[in-house]
Amino acid sequence: MSAPVGGDVVQAGVVHGGVHLHSGRERAVVPHQLPAAPRVFTGRAEELAQLTAALDDAAERGATVMISALGGAGGIGKTWLALHWAHRHADRFPDGELFVDLRGFTPVGEPMPAAEAVRGFLGALGVDPAGVPADPDAQVGLYRSLVAERRLLIVLDNARDTTHVTPLLPGNSACTVLVTSRRHLAGLITTHGARSLDLDVLPEAEARRLLVDHLGGERVAAEPAAVDAFLECCAGLPLALSIVAARATAHPGFPLGLLAEELRDHATRLDELDAGEIPLNLRAAFASSYHALTPEAAVLLGLVGLAPGPDISLPAAASLAGLPAARTRALLRELETAHLVSQPSPGRHRLHDLIRLYAAEQARAHQSQDGRDDALRRLVDFYLHTAYAGDQALDPHRESATLDPPVPGCRPQPLPDETRALAWLDAEHPCLMGAQRLAVERQWHRAVWQLAPTLHTYHWRRGLLARQVAIARDGLAAARHLGDEAARAPAHRLLAEACALVGRHADALERLHQALALAERTDDLPSQAHTHRVLAWAWGQQGETRPALDHATRSLALFQALDDQEWEARGLNQSAWFSAQLGHYEQAQAYCEKALLLHRGHGNRNGEALSLGVHAYLGLCTGRHAEVLEHGRLALGLLRDIGNTYHEAVLLHGIGQAHAALGQLAQARDAWQQALELYRNQHRSGEARRLQLQLDELVERERAGAPGPGEALAPESSARPPDGLPHE
Repeated sequence: MSAPVGGDVVQAGVVHGGVHLHSGRERAVVPHQLPAAPRVFTGRAEELAQLTAALDDAAERGATVMISALGGAGGIGKTWLALHWAHRHADRFPDGELFVDLRGFTPVGEPMPAAEAVRGFLGALGVDPAGVPADPDAQVGLYRSLVAERRLLIVLDNARDTTHVTPLLPGNSACTVLVTSRRHLAGLITTHGARSLDLDVLPEAEARRLLVDHLGGERVAAEPAAVDAFLECCAGLPLALSIVAARATAHPGFPLGLLAEELRDHATRLDELDAGEIPLNLRAAFASSYHALTPEAAVLLGLVGLAPGPDISLPAAASLAGLPAARTRALLRELETAHLVSQPSPGRHRLHDLIRLYAAEQARAHQSQDGRDDALRRLVDFYLHTAYAGDQALDPHRESATLDPPVPGCRPQPLPDETRALAWLDAEHPCLMGAQRLAVERQWHRAVWQLAPTLHTYHWRRGLLARQVAIARDGLAAARHLGDEAARAPAHRLLAEACALVGRHADALERLHQALALAERTDDLPSQAHTHRVLAWAWGQQGETRPALDHATRSLALFQALDDQEWEARGLNQSAWFSAQLGHYEQAQAYCEKALLLHRGHGNRNGEALSLGVHAYLGLCTGRHAEVLEHGRLALGLLRDIGNTYHEAVLLHGIGQAHAALGQLAQARDAWQQALELYRNQHRSGEARRLQLQLDELVERERAGAPGPGEALAPESSARPPDGLPHE
């Protein structure tokens, strides 16, 4: 507690610095400064309970001062929460309530100096203006003396930072203090023991309830599509919802759909979130926080607002800004402290949708077109080059595009192994898709083409086949724009491969024949070998095994002629698969054994897993079900280690068939259920449908009594080996 400066010692019934303080026998002034409680208040049950629990805990412990710091972005509802709680618990503060809007973040004017707030509190506590000491420290001392031992609620609203509120904190008293701020008040927490309570957006149910409370249940129920649009456009921000409600209430006879249509346009959404007054103007609310930033942080916020994807990592943000990681981390921390950026998981930084619109607007207003383009180009290069490093870790021998060096200021991440590559690709996939769309929009054709082969391995391992079709189509269009003859055949082949994977066989074959013609015209033997490889797969997907085997063996011969042992091993796997389907089991076994040796020699765990998978398939075809389980389990471990869920599904399907044939129905059901979940997650409806039939038959057979070991479960569906294993 700060001692009074330049005044007498504080005691009840004596003079403090010339001001007479009441004694216990005198009636003190009881201030009631709380503004009216919000008429409409919805939700926040957990936050209200936390505030009450903190008050109860302080009372039980006999704490002298209880301070709660409510934080959150502008428009999140901090003041409404504080006032709602304060009015509900006013009876617990018999000595009254003090309230001040410190204007720490305001669209007009400057923040209120703490000294002005102290003088206002002195007046509310009954001090005659003539008796207020001239010295600011003495004023603080007098204020603390007046509130000592009193059970007051003090609400310090809209504080700029910890130093703004420190003079207003009681010393040794029974007061409760609520502080609201758009900034995370770390000093208040660490120095004064405040409890931090940061507010997030409203869940959808509470946001809908808020609209019902404002507009009435009948009006909301009459136009559910419009209300859904309001919820989507406001994204749970209470101020935005209240602005929408205010505009709708101003025209009670207008359809809500008219306002919803205006809000759907991203370019003008912030214009529409304005009810004509500063407190109900979302852009003004955001501006107060934006203008409090340092210039560097404001620039970064604008760039993050332009960045594609739902969030951004520190390394990506550093490339976007063209700054070292340490400096970028400090700026992101400033933005997070200001509640303009959140960090929902470690290292992932996110903007609220409406803050993103505002940030992008500021970037376009205050940063040059060249500067914005350079920043986004650095970001696209970051995603492209880091994804390329990941692709090389996943499959170092796969065909890949030759990348130019990253642009200056771009700092791609190294991804030295499969585990880190998959983790990064999983985390960044939505951002990668955003970067790809941005490159298409900006007509950065080389990046568009290069992203297609770079993401191919990841997409098929994760079963994201429709995504691969889309970016491969864009890649082909980009290759045509570039006029790069060497890129066109691989681009056709890449799109054909993706089409074959999703069952668009006619499209796949048409593009493959175009690719083959291009490769033959330019005497490009590697391209010819790869095109035959994909042709084999495309024919095999249609059940045309003989032409599939023909293309597989032609591809194998070309890879052998090129002395490319890595791709020779893959060609051997493919030839083994189709040979087995035609009943050429000895030839298939020979191909498979050689492929397994080569893959192990090259350390290709994916290829090794598929060779073991073909061994398991041969076991299914020849009734050696124990071998199926032996090879299948080894392959399954490898596939799971490298994250190849596409082939994991196929392998589980086959393992289930082996269990079923051995009469191990519970194990069969478990394997098939795992495979079915993977098929469905990967939108492989044909495989899922066939497997569901097998599961249904299994359940019926279990009800009727399990078959004995060696009996086939069902000759036409359950005993059929699964399709699709040898694609690499």
